[in-house]
Amino acid sequence: MAQPKLNPQQDAAMRYLDGPLLVLAGAGSGKTGVITRKIAHLIARGHDAHRIVAVTFTNKAAREMKQRAGKLIAAEDSKGLTVSTFHSLGLQMIRAEHAVLGYKPRFSIFDAEDADKLLADLIGKDTDQRKLARATISSWKSSLVEPDAALASAQGSEVPIAKAYGEYQRRLRAYNAVDFDDLLAVPVHLLRDNAEARERWQNRFRYLLVDEYQDTNAAQYELMRLLAGVRAMFTVVGDDDQSIYAWRGARPGNIADLSRDFPHLKVIKLEQNYRSVGNVLSAANRLIGQSLQRVYEKTLWSAMGPGDRVRVLACPDDTAEAERVASEISAHKLRAGNPFGGYAVLYRGNFQSRAFEKALRERNVPYRVSGGRSFFERSEIRDLAAYLKLMVNPDDDAAFLRVVNLPRREIGPATLEALGRYAGSRHISLFDAARGIGLAGGVGERSGRLLAEFVDWARSLAMDSESTPPRELVTQLINDIDYRNWLRETAANTRAARKRIENVDEFLGWLGQMNENRDGTPANLDDVVRRLSLMDFANQSEKDVENQVHLLTLHAAKGLEFDHVFLAGLEEGLLPHHACMEEDKIEEERRLLYVGITRARKSLSLSYARQRRRGGENVDSMPSRFLEELPKDEIDWPTGGGSGKSERAKPDQNRDQVAALRAMLGQTEDPVNDQ
Repeated sequence: MAQPKLNPQQDAAMRYLDGPLLVLAGAGSGKTGVITRKIAHLIARGHDAHRIVAVTFTNKAAREMKQRAGKLIAAEDSKGLTVSTFHSLGLQMIRAEHAVLGYKPRFSIFDAEDADKLLADLIGKDTDQRKLARATISSWKSSLVEPDAALASAQGSEVPIAKAYGEYQRRLRAYNAVDFDDLLAVPVHLLRDNAEARERWQNRFRYLLVDEYQDTNAAQYELMRLLAGVRAMFTVVGDDDQSIYAWRGARPGNIADLSRDFPHLKVIKLEQNYRSVGNVLSAANRLIGQSLQRVYEKTLWSAMGPGDRVRVLACPDDTAEAERVASEISAHKLRAGNPFGGYAVLYRGNFQSRAFEKALRERNVPYRVSGGRSFFERSEIRDLAAYLKLMVNPDDDAAFLRVVNLPRREIGPATLEALGRYAGSRHISLFDAARGIGLAGGVGERSGRLLAEFVDWARSLAMDSESTPPRELVTQLINDIDYRNWLRETAANTRAARKRIENVDEFLGWLGQMNENRDGTPANLDDVVRRLSLMDFANQSEKDVENQVHLLTLHAAKGLEFDHVFLAGLEEGLLPHHACMEEDKIEEERRLLYVGITRARKSLSLSYARQRRRGGENVDSMPSRFLEELPKDEIDWPTGGGSGKSERAKPDQNRDQVAALRAMLGQTEDPVNDQ
């Protein structure tokens, strides 16, 4: 199959082999194709495959890169080619150099759980403190900060963590183990400190290629720099405009550092976008063009025509925002006949998905939540749903087994095994068997009585459901089993318990809204269970993705693309996030929005709510400052006080519109809203 022709900039990036090269690859500019073509070009020019290494950040990306390169290179010519993640490359180096590093051949790799247990011995059992310690130590390692240096610079709450860091490393050594961060830090220290090992690995890999370079942290940059050596035969591909992972150690400054460490660095820009229509790119270019941290200027362009105008949707509150978006998706699909998989709703925080899940469910629109757990998949919601399913269908053995001992009723595994044998021998459900004559002899009198009490209670509640609205019924259920108290007792900490109880209250709110939104007749328990069972999220296969609306965070959306994107929550305190108001963090929030905008192929809608529910009450919101930065004459803005209608904006209307909306809310300063 013939490969698409490269454009002049892509071709130049593929062919350049005279020294260090930075390829600034804008969103949708075909960077992966450049890397795979360059691997094939290197081999065609006589470079041995086993002396080429290409690294990226995820196993999935590495597999895709290797597969695409394999289509361009004969099997015998590609033998020994290394295409891996940074961590896999580090592991390869540690295994090869274990004797030099002082490890036994069969060293262990501690996962997060192993590390957590070790830290529990060092700093105590408090979950939040362990989580903080693990993140802090990981940050130090990613920045190549040794225990002594960490202790010397630590202040306040970092001091006990810094003390634990040194002991943590000593115990890893004693256990002949490394953790995930050591897979980068250990090879860096090896190459820094051991000249012979450095020469070995620089000769082993004669050409380096790095994908998603803007996401590298200090350890990854140093590993690449040391492997490249004075020959500096490498190509790194990245986009500083899409650097959105500073919170996990990525250093956008690594792009600027390249020209300092490699003065002969050549820079090639890939600016032609093959993904988005012109209006989407115009909004993206204008937004990112106002960044204060850009090292290299570039402007994306497309040969795909202007396409639909970008729209801004003003909504009274977050519920109305979700309903508006769900309605727009349903109506657009009906008109255009598109699969639901072509639509995506992007947002800053996972908590925002709930309103969209509910609105889509109400319209029987299939969806999937990526980068976070669906609200309806949370254990406490599934517990309550299982109770309701059992009341509607006593033959549902799966629901019975989930709730019969939840909260604990002292009905143990042996009792349930005996119950299962009894039910199987009589070809009846577990629920019916639990009240069966003669069962007491099989499970013991006390266990038989506990089972019978459970069944009688469930039957009584099911009878009440015929005359009791679903919300009142579930409220009674929760009180009967003292479910809130059970959540407090079984949660990892007070914060987790509070969150789970809030989810239960939100579920009750959903039941109430569903009842209110019915036309004419009120919803009954059958209606609730039918809607809860509409989609079994946990068991949906990948082949169904093309017919599900995608709900995901902006961070999870990086690397993906969708025909029609709805970007929600363009409000101060949310995007930009209230915790990111300092200048450097604001710029990362700008880049995050840029990433979201450039996910859209054909259409883009940006929405915000004038009020958003926080801490149990509605709080006024202010439109995001980023809305002011969009191209004034190319955006459709709302009119009529957020009624949902819009009209084409006139020149200079954009900034005035945002100012007017803020004035309506009586706000003149940027709020910092609690999340």
